[in-house]
Amino acid sequence: MNDATSPEPTAPQPASPEPRPLTATYRLQLHAGFTCADALEVVPYMHALGVSHVYLSPVLTAVPGSEHGYDVVDHTEINPEIGGQEALEELAAACHERGMGLIVDVVPNHMAMVAPFWRNAPLWEVLREGRTAPRAHWFDIDWDHLSGRLGLPVLGDPLAEVVSRGEISLDTGRDDEGPAAGLPVVRYYEHVLPLAPGTERIAQEHPDGPDSPAAVTALLDAQHWLLGSWLEGGELLNYRRFFEVDGLIGVRVEEPDVFADTHELLLDLHHRGVIDGFRIDHPDGLADPTGYLEQLRSRLQPGTPVWVEKILEGSERLPQGWACEGTTGYDANAALSAALVDPTTTDVVTNAWVATGGEPDIHVEIERCKRLAVDELLVPEVSRLMRRVREALPHHDPDRLCEALTELLVSVHAYRAYVRPGAAPSPHDEAMAAPLREGLGRAVVAREDLRPELEALAGVLLYPQGCVSDPAAATDLCVRFQQTTGPVMAKGIEDTAFYRWHRLVALNEVGADPSVGLTPDGGIELLHAWARHQAEHWPLGMTTLSTHDTKRSEGVRARILAVAGDWEAWSRLAKLGRDAAEEHGVDPPTAHLIWQTLVGAGRVSEDRLEAYLTKAMREAKEHSTWVEPDEDYEARVVALAREMVSEGEVAEAIGAAIRDNELTIRTLMLAQKLLQLTLPGVPDTYQGAGRVDLSLVDPDNRRPVDYAERVERLERLDATGWPTDLDDEVLWVTTRALRLRSWLPQAYGPGTDYQPIEAGPHVLGFLRGGVAATLTIRAPRALGAAGGLGETRVPLPADTWVDALTGAEHHVHDEGGGSGSLLAADVFTDRPVALLVRAHDLREGGR
Repeated sequence: MNDATSPEPTAPQPASPEPRPLTATYRLQLHAGFTCADALEVVPYMHALGVSHVYLSPVLTAVPGSEHGYDVVDHTEINPEIGGQEALEELAAACHERGMGLIVDVVPNHMAMVAPFWRNAPLWEVLREGRTAPRAHWFDIDWDHLSGRLGLPVLGDPLAEVVSRGEISLDTGRDDEGPAAGLPVVRYYEHVLPLAPGTERIAQEHPDGPDSPAAVTALLDAQHWLLGSWLEGGELLNYRRFFEVDGLIGVRVEEPDVFADTHELLLDLHHRGVIDGFRIDHPDGLADPTGYLEQLRSRLQPGTPVWVEKILEGSERLPQGWACEGTTGYDANAALSAALVDPTTTDVVTNAWVATGGEPDIHVEIERCKRLAVDELLVPEVSRLMRRVREALPHHDPDRLCEALTELLVSVHAYRAYVRPGAAPSPHDEAMAAPLREGLGRAVVAREDLRPELEALAGVLLYPQGCVSDPAAATDLCVRFQQTTGPVMAKGIEDTAFYRWHRLVALNEVGADPSVGLTPDGGIELLHAWARHQAEHWPLGMTTLSTHDTKRSEGVRARILAVAGDWEAWSRLAKLGRDAAEEHGVDPPTAHLIWQTLVGAGRVSEDRLEAYLTKAMREAKEHSTWVEPDEDYEARVVALAREMVSEGEVAEAIGAAIRDNELTIRTLMLAQKLLQLTLPGVPDTYQGAGRVDLSLVDPDNRRPVDYAERVERLERLDATGWPTDLDDEVLWVTTRALRLRSWLPQAYGPGTDYQPIEAGPHVLGFLRGGVAATLTIRAPRALGAAGGLGETRVPLPADTWVDALTGAEHHVHDEGGGSGSLLAADVFTDRPVALLVRAHDLREGGR
């Protein structure tokens, strides 16, 4: 397809022993079912795609059977389930042989706290020896709350009942139980707990006998841990959790020796040339994210890339003072999705949602769900904050302070502020405290009656060293409050509101704002503003469309957005969905979610559909929850969904909508892919997403990937140059753009500029470095209704340009000032996307 003067981007050859410049990443999820050895087999495919770095999920030893690796139990070894250190080093060597780098995900915020506890040696030590244990300071525990004990609400019933039934027994640790081996322990089903040294005699010497309820009760009273029912978690949990997950305990990585011990192995592998970069999980959970990144950077080889999994809300930007390359790309995805919304059907989509009886205003729903998170899901965290509030502000009414605390937690509209008690002043301090100041303003507007308490509380949070009543409590309050606003956001918005508010679910994504769909005319400018900021400040920040945490894969979102641009199809589906909901005894908003899910994901299997909808209903917490599932209601929802998949009017309407919008779906899938791959930053491709992928939220998006099929497809495309279906086209765009990025640092490397291309409402594009132009069609359904592109012209610098996707040449003649234009219809003759490169640069890049 390409002529002799414009070489096609071919697969890089495995010749260079030095790591390639950072141009693109490919994310792999490692676990027992996909090990380093399996990843090794995929290295040639990733290299052929054109990525420069392989990007791994966490590699340290996690809970056995973990499919994600974020539940670390041992920082001193590489997970044997993925092959151990030797296998990781072999994988790195294979990457390096092909000039590729290796990036590893790091989990500094927490460790696993699940049965059996002995797998986590530092935790086991703390359970056995209490707050005086050598590593007690590793964990973020409020020891004073339970008089020096660690609360464990793991029982199925109250402690007295469990003891009376003989469910807790004394025993000795088995040889295969690690640090528990040979030590006196108590057992409760899968739980094994250490006894404080010498306390076993309490039971052994008890007059009622060692196994009597009285003996067991006396023994338990002497331990450094306190057992209770799972229903008592609000009172018993006195350690910082990851969000509301009891099985993940916060780690105090701000302590120098804890940082050293938890990072020693990974840093050693880095300095030995095995690991070339790091992705930091949930930095907002840390006591001092800024300090952590500075500490990490100081221990890395110069030029080592570091990315942070930072969720940015609305117009929020990454703190300028952070020692990292940028985010992992959720902000890019949010900006890109906003630009793809068809602005001509806004009212239709809104009216269809309102007709279900769902909450019209997403902001009202978000506030409601954030309050639920504060009042019900994060009770231990809020209780800990209130203990510090009362100590720091003893002269205020505690009840009013509690109301003020809730109001302020709900009113902070970012994951957190970054006030750093005791740190040296920084020019970024004002911006980093802005989320808290803005939250105070909103809280005072909402509760003017609480102004004195709100202002007093905010004063302590913004300047804890000024607290005269209890400076230590004020400092702890400042840190803990900032660690808590993130969970309030995550649990309130992403894990609750986004499962309730279904106006256009393609926009209900991590770090995204669904309300952009209400004003889609601003979507293009939102994208351009984000891209200009990224190019100037974070040129190596990641961009992404799909991750292990996205609610829907990029393909699912594109299909939903495409059909949302067809007002007739959307209206018909919404009406039929409401009717079907009534017949099945299901609420209309849930039905609105179901048919959109099937539009996006297609004819998914019954198992996948049931698993997804069960999770969606329980996360919504309206008709069913994880704690109290309503299985009858869930069964009705699943029955409705199965009908929508297989038979009846809704199923037929879904099929018709997909057929009628086939070209629109194609346009959006290719457009979002090309845009993401060529925006400022480093594009990341999630495993398997080099072709059409229709996955739902985890665990659905962690299903096995058929790499053999992908390898065959890419080899055929490289041999023939002719895509035959949409899967081929997505792969073609992916690999041509990725390979081109490695050729053209003058277009895509750090320091290159970003210039929007203004070519009317139906052409979305930009120029990178004055060398490469990305052009896509926007709102294709509306474009067709308007009669097509007509005489629309695309302004470009005068030169000969070559479409790197098709090889077509376009000559732009100088119409004055060194610029000219192309007829848009000529640019999009074969595809709804184009990647135009100056012919000279394309030839030289190929060489």
